[in-house]
Order: sequence, then C-alpha cells, then structure tokens
Amino acid sequence: MPQQFASDNNAGICPPALQALVRANAEPHAPGYGEDAWTARACDRLRALFETDCAVFFVFTGTAANALSLAHICRPYDAVIAHAQAHIDNNEAGATGFFSGGAKIMIADAPLAKLTPELVERLAGKGRGFHSVRPRALSLTQATELGTVYTREELASLTATARGRGLRVHMDGARFANAVAALDCAPADISWRAGVDVLCFGGVKNGLAGGEAVVFFDRDLAREFDWRVKQAGHLNSKMRLVAAPWFALIDEGAWLANARHANAMARRLGERLSGINGLRLMVPVETNAVFVEMAPAVQARLRAKGWRFYNFLSEAGCRLICAWDTAPATVDRFADDVAEAAAPAPRASAG
Repeated sequence: MPQQFASDNNAGICPPALQALVRANAEPHAPGYGEDAWTARACDRLRALFETDCAVFFVFTGTAANALSLAHICRPYDAVIAHAQAHIDNNEAGATGFFSGGAKIMIADAPLAKLTPELVERLAGKGRGFHSVRPRALSLTQATELGTVYTREELASLTATARGRGLRVHMDGARFANAVAALDCAPADISWRAGVDVLCFGGVKNGLAGGEAVVFFDRDLAREFDWRVKQAGHLNSKMRLVAAPWFALIDEGAWLANARHANAMARRLGERLSGINGLRLMVPVETNAVFVEMAPAVQARLRAKGWRFYNFLSEAGCRLICAWDTAPATVDRFADDVAEAAAPAPRASAG
C-alpha cells in the first residue's frame, strides 16, 4: 500500500529501531521477562531522557498502557476526569473500567480538545460522597486528539488544580514525542516537572513495531505495577525484542527526529490545503495532524483515487495524519489531487 494519511500506525519500523531489533535477535540467548541487558539499557536511556529516576515498564499496546496505569491508580468506585475526545473514553472499548474493576470516566468538552482548570474543578466537585464515584485521577492527552498541545504553563495549572483536589495525573502520550518537538522543550518539562505522575510514552506511532513505555515518575505509585502487567498478559517473555528498538530510538535521537519530520510534513500539508478554495482548517496545525473540512463529494473523488483518511467530528471533517516516514512528494501529490477534486466543474459551452 502506498503512503497514506489515515494513521501514523500505518508506517513501518524506522531504520534505527529495526537495526537494533536485528542485533538483539542475533544474540543466541538472553534472559526472559525483562531480565536482559537490552531492557536494562532501554530503561536507563529513558531515565536519562527524563532526567529523573523513574520506574519504566513496557507493555504491548497503548490501550494497555493507559488502562493498566489508570487501574493502578483507581479503585472500582473511582473516576477519571478526561476530555470528551480522549482516547481512553472513545477508542479503548472500556478498558480502563475493565482493568480497574469498574472505574468511571467523567468527561467534559472544550475547544481544541484541551481541558481547563475550571472544567477539572467542576467535575472534581461533582457527586454526593459515597453515593457517587470518587474522582481520583486526571487524564491529559499530549498531543491531544486534535493534534494540539498543552503548553508547560497550561499543564502546570491543570496539575495544580488536580493536586488541590487530591487527584493523581496520568498522561496519554501516544504522540508525546510530537508534542515535545512542537514545544521544543525537554521531555521533563511537560511531564514530571509539570506535575505528571505517570506517562504512557508512545513508541509505535513514532517508528516502533510494538511496545509502549509506562513511565512512573512517582516510584511509590509504581509499587506492584509489575504484578498488574503480568496478570493482564502484557509481560513479554522476550522483552529484549521490544526493549532493543526502544533503546535505539532514544539513544540515537530518532524519537525526536521522527517527530520533527512528521510535524513538518503536517505543516506542509496544512499550508497546501489552506490555499484551496472550499477547504477550511478546523484547528491549528501544531503537531503531525491536520483536520480539515472538505465537502463529501470532494472526499469521494479522493477515495476513488485510492487515498485513505478518516472522517472526524462531522461528515465534512477529515483527519489527516503524517508519520515519521511521510515523504514530501506524498504530501504534494495528495494536495494536488485535493485541488483537482475541489475545482469547480467546467461550464458546458452554450453552442
């Protein structure tokens, strides 16, 4: 399949990660269940990246990372505060409630898919004591489901509000690397230094084949999390084959280079599309996602040409995602096809 804009999940493994996987696989044998040298090195690289002695765990999927970390924070009668567009509420089949034994997700909508301290305060204040669920965690998505980013100041304000209400702070960082690239900051600045307790650091959307990192900045909170990972079926017996690509992604700087490239391709695409009559960007392009309103007839013409992308928010809303390997030529070819599909039909001659 040629390059598309349906999802950054569609891209393959980036070269540094693939080469590390081959090297790890070439070793005759290695201890299992994360007791190998590759896993130790990957965890050390992540601790160096975040500039703190965090606890690191690898699980197979982003859904597992989010659900297991939130389940570790919440009891069955607790609740997680999240944005209405949050992946944990819309795209994870109730995994948080399942793994926590019943915890509820409390949602609020706000522009740009970003929560505000006022909304968090309002949701945290709901309920009638033990007659209602107890707000226990705040979940923030960085970058958001609309590709926007929380600034350091916005995060600090949100986490301060959470602390005032006794909430732990979870971050769904499926595209955390893209947010770091967009803000041009240190990873620590928009994670633990901003008040985040646990980050689900996405690698698959950033060039890995599988395996996400759950990073607990509060080691006390991470206590016994390894039992939870094992019980859920997410402890990889051949952990080195997940950890080695992670090591290379961080050690060689590919995690940031990949994110910067994907973001740059999205900016290029947004600029091209914004100049086409009849199209409107729905939100600012801040990371690797472009959201554009496009007439359904135009969409149909593009899909007839083989282009794949998802509708989002409305019949006219389209989500276009750039990946670590999206080529400028792919962006330009798509934009050219959009311009052709959106062009007014020529008038028939009167003669």
